[in-house]
Amino acid sequence: MINVFQESPQGIQTAPHDPRILAAGHQVALREVDFSEVRDRDSLMLAFLRGLALTETFGRNWDALYDVLTDPEARPERFAILLTDYAAFRTRQRQLGPQLEGVLLDAQAEAARQGRSLWLLAEEAGYDLRRW
Repeated sequence: MINVFQESPQGIQTAPHDPRILAAGHQVALREVDFSEVRDRDSLMLAFLRGLALTETFGRNWDALYDVLTDPEARPERFAILLTDYAAFRTRQRQLGPQLEGVLLDAQAEAARQGRSLWLLAEEAGYDLRRW
């Protein structure tokens, strides 16, 4: 598999094997957002609040999420979000999934316009490390 951190971010990509070590080696700050407990928009925003270590002042809406992801003062120049259990979330939440994807991809495009990188890496919870 090609190392995603050697290329520009390209949408929501499959997480590489051991993304935390690869991110550290390429000086990419990585945070994990776990979708396994997401049942509605409120729990989705809570997952981002926890995963991105946001403060309680986070607005918990689409605009606030976009602002947090595109704020050059709040995010490093090279930043990745590991989206754990993302495919299952999209299956469970057929309406929320496309809305979230739109916000994430718009934020990724805005980061690129700012000369920054925002990788969006989908990883399934409990994937089998022995397959490598």
